[in-house]
Amino acid sequence: MKAEAPTREGSTLSALARAGRTLLSQGGITNAERESTWILESALGCSRQALWLQGEDSVPEARWEAAMALLVRRANREPLQYVLGSQEFCELDFEVGPAVLIPRPETALLVAETVRHCRSFPRPMIADIGTGSGCIAVALARAMPEALVVATDLSPTALDVARRNVRRHGVEDRVRLLEGDLCGPLEGAGLDGQLAAVISNPPYITDSELGDLQPEVRCFEPLLALAGGVDGLVVHRRLVHAAAPLLKPGGLVVLEVGMGQAERLKVSASPLMAYDRIWVKRDDAGVERAVCLQRRRSSP
Repeated sequence: MKAEAPTREGSTLSALARAGRTLLSQGGITNAERESTWILESALGCSRQALWLQGEDSVPEARWEAAMALLVRRANREPLQYVLGSQEFCELDFEVGPAVLIPRPETALLVAETVRHCRSFPRPMIADIGTGSGCIAVALARAMPEALVVATDLSPTALDVARRNVRRHGVEDRVRLLEGDLCGPLEGAGLDGQLAAVISNPPYITDSELGDLQPEVRCFEPLLALAGGVDGLVVHRRLVHAAAPLLKPGGLVVLEVGMGQAERLKVSASPLMAYDRIWVKRDDAGVERAVCLQRRRSSP
């Protein structure tokens, strides 16, 4: 049953805050009070202190309805990030919406590993495959002022979001966005052997796990960015093969994986002669999160 705005009881800021907390609690939101406060701060353009200290101030009807519309969306389990329209990643603020996956903090591990590796390449060129919001591409460009980033995505609506984020962070001159499937837009573009790194957060939710996801993910985030096939690694295997000819000798592929998937990807990639080193990086929770494959520096 979908949540609806409750009957308005009172017109004060305190009344609105109470109604918001109740609505979110009834919708099953665990941190109802905190999230209600964040939504009201955004909708009303006021601080948390104002919500506390000016609680008896009257809220105009139009502002009340605008705030309540956001609260109803969250009560119906739309992700808070979509309701607020933004998410922080690598200490940068990004626009997000239903066209793109919400950036997760563990993905910053991929950025850090890529930055570390690319320090040995002058003016490195990097490909971000399946860029979504553009958060990885922008974070790389901001962290490495000499780097050039080519970012691809199959979804034109996702690329619209990425384009706005690229402009927001002032890296239009060093991030190029291309529409197409995985590495497809890069093939035949004269980039063979030119990339210092290929980085991607591919879809890795297995077919059997999709139905068990939280409503915020299952019902709102784009399936294209979630569904990884029977074992969650269908796209990863394609990328491992497609990235190899694009990399410089010593270039790196960095791929995010789900819990328990790192070893399986290592095993499937090990027979490939294009790579001579494969290692795994753990995230802050101790999960094997990033699989790194280094392009062979010389012929086997």
